[in-house]
Amino acid sequence: MPELPEVETVARGLRSTLPGRRVLQVRLGKTDFIDDPAAVEQHLPGKRVRAVRRLGKFLVLDLEPENGDAAMGLLIHLGMTGQIVTCPADAPVAPHTHAFLSLDDGRELRYTDIRRFGRIAILPESEQPAVLGVLGLEPLEASEQEFAVRMGSRRARVKALLLDQHALRGMGNIYTDESLWRARVHPARLGASLKKDEMRRLYRAVQWVLAEAIRLRGSSVSDYVDSDGKPGEFQLRHRVYQREGKKCARCGGLIRRMIVAGRSSYFCPDCQPAPRDGSARGKPRAARKIHRQR
Repeated sequence: MPELPEVETVARGLRSTLPGRRVLQVRLGKTDFIDDPAAVEQHLPGKRVRAVRRLGKFLVLDLEPENGDAAMGLLIHLGMTGQIVTCPADAPVAPHTHAFLSLDDGRELRYTDIRRFGRIAILPESEQPAVLGVLGLEPLEASEQEFAVRMGSRRARVKALLLDQHALRGMGNIYTDESLWRARVHPARLGASLKKDEMRRLYRAVQWVLAEAIRLRGSSVSDYVDSDGKPGEFQLRHRVYQREGKKCARCGGLIRRMIVAGRSSYFCPDCQPAPRDGSARGKPRAARKIHRQR
């Protein structure tokens, strides 16, 4: 699933091309991932894009109000396999393209999604807080103190806390594992058990990993491409994610995988010591087998 760096990369690409452009026409294919397809077809044509924002893993296209209409925004979530690109209107259409927005400069904004786990909705500004207001802190804007409060005030696994969109918005499996490795923190540690220096290391690791991933335009480990259709490069810098059985780039130990917070978690058992309470022993062999079959 595209995470903060991927969505930020897409947002920056769209920000360089969409503001000031007017949507002339909307064509929709399959619409089961669109909240109200009729509303999109009714309200979007004729609207000019005022700005492009990212909130967590959401893209928001702010639309200029006209003729006394209420200000509206187009919310887009890429789900697991969503892609949104701008291209010439006569460019070949990729399979599984479900939304076409014709722009006044002769190009199209196209949304492609193989699995259709994404989301598109057009909402008045007044209704957006109900959808987006539950999101947590922006990791790149949070202070060290704010981060420590969110991570240290609950007796939950630190991996679960980093993934909780109500705590920090935008973090996902890739950058959580990479940040924990860089901070030398085991994913099964309780957030409340982290010492001050460990919390500081984790905060700085999250900041560095996200910033570096954005600089390299995200990680293309599945279907992700930016708004120009180009893949990212941060996957070449992964140190633990999907590297089970390979040598740790720091100590030479072997990377392992275990299930934490219901997610595959990659870590170095030598660099990231397990909790002393034994809670990081992993699931029994039979349970692991059942999980793999799913």
